[in-house]
Amino acid sequence: MARFIVLFVIAAVVFTVFSIIDCAVQPATRHRGVSKRWWIVITCVPVIGGLLWFLIGRARRSQLRSIAPDDDPAFLGSLDAIANQDERIRQLEEELAKLDEELGANGTTPPRGDEPTGPDESDGDDRAEGGTRR
Repeated sequence: MARFIVLFVIAAVVFTVFSIIDCAVQPATRHRGVSKRWWIVITCVPVIGGLLWFLIGRARRSQLRSIAPDDDPAFLGSLDAIANQDERIRQLEEELAKLDEELGANGTTPPRGDEPTGPDESDGDDRAEGGTRR
């Protein structure tokens, strides 16, 4: 009889600790009835608290409401953003095509801003031309 009581106490402690840990790691959206803090307090009651947690307090994954994409406002808003991006990309491609046509008609390319176009725009360094700098 003493062995049975010892095994029952060990099983009760293990079950209680398991239910407390399970309650603590679940997100707040999976707690039914009262807040997460209260469920942790309830599960501290040996065996009965754990049973209440698993039977009443813990929401099943199948009971969580899932939203279809066409009912989700965030998803629908992202579709508008994607459509706006596609339109902006199309406009930029048209502008680039026009610029390419203008460059092709002139036959020359305009100078870039980081390249000097003549001696008057140099930084005064004569060493490249054979002179020395003092």
